[in-house]
Amino acid sequence: MAAVTTVQETTNADGEPIKLAVAYDDKVHNESKYSDYLPVYDTTTKFPPTELFDFEDRGHHADPAKPNLLPKTTNTGIKAIKLTPRIGTEITGLQLSQLSNVQKDELALLLAERGVVVFRDQDFKDIGPSAQNEFGQYFGRLHVHPVGAHVKDHIEFHSIYIGKDNLYRLGRSSAKLTTTGYHSDVSYEHQPPAITLLTLVQVPETGGDTGWTSQAAAYDRLSEPLKGFLEGLRAEHSGFPQAEKAARDGHFVRREPVKSYHPVVRVHSVTKQKVLFVNPGFTKRIVGLKDEESDAILKVLFRHIAASQDIQARVKWDDRTVALWDNRVTAHTAISDYDVNDEGEGLRQGFRITTLGEVPVGVNGLKSEW
Repeated sequence: MAAVTTVQETTNADGEPIKLAVAYDDKVHNESKYSDYLPVYDTTTKFPPTELFDFEDRGHHADPAKPNLLPKTTNTGIKAIKLTPRIGTEITGLQLSQLSNVQKDELALLLAERGVVVFRDQDFKDIGPSAQNEFGQYFGRLHVHPVGAHVKDHIEFHSIYIGKDNLYRLGRSSAKLTTTGYHSDVSYEHQPPAITLLTLVQVPETGGDTGWTSQAAAYDRLSEPLKGFLEGLRAEHSGFPQAEKAARDGHFVRREPVKSYHPVVRVHSVTKQKVLFVNPGFTKRIVGLKDEESDAILKVLFRHIAASQDIQARVKWDDRTVALWDNRVTAHTAISDYDVNDEGEGLRQGFRITTLGEVPVGVNGLKSEW
């Protein structure tokens, strides 16, 4: 495989100089069986704006008891435990690659109810891109990230990578006190993501966990007067800062950025639960409020999302773990607490498959605008 790594002298978001290794260095990965999943950038293909489409949530087709995914008999070898009372379920004894369509439907419902579902001891990383793509497409149209690295020949696979030959993702947070940054994947899209699947093929010896917070529980914790106030509002979610940052760093913007004005409180199309739908990653302001009012309320909500550990789950990875989550009811953050230059910690590599969902609808039918 020819070396395609390009090292650039550039700056991070705060103007501080960093060395940016784009893609990867072959010498680091010449013995890896997962080199086909390393990050690359297509700098030619441009995509038109994402077109609206009719979305069918597979959770509508599920038996609420989920007898096929989580049978009540004890001789199946399937075990499911709650990660925390309010968010997260861990399943062992089932292979994602072998799920029937009925089981996938029940999984979609479980994701809506529990936010994130973690599968252990999986062969998913070894079934190949075609089968991985087919699995993702069962749940909806696959999203192509407008600026992110992707997998060679599979632009819909968003590449997740931090190693000593590519510090770009780490450089984005090096000027801050913490590497955590809660977000709901590309929530600025007119039809933002429903289900995301993440699998890692290489992991650090320790560190590199992912944290999730329940946006349903976050909404439930709010006072009744604040709930009532927020339910009539929309918030601006913007992809412009992300695209502008990528362009400054010399990365290709394959689809022009958009803004969407989504309900601050959305209603899940299957469970009908009310969910706080703002996140520190992409939500910029609350429409109709004065700047100071919007800033103050978002500050409260963002702190609530990030600091409420009693509605959060933290998952430790290994290279046979797959996590799926519903972006409509959760926010999540990578936790980059490992030293990429330490051979015992360093490399973290994987890929993300994301499906687009419906146009958000809030309380009393309040719809998104753009």
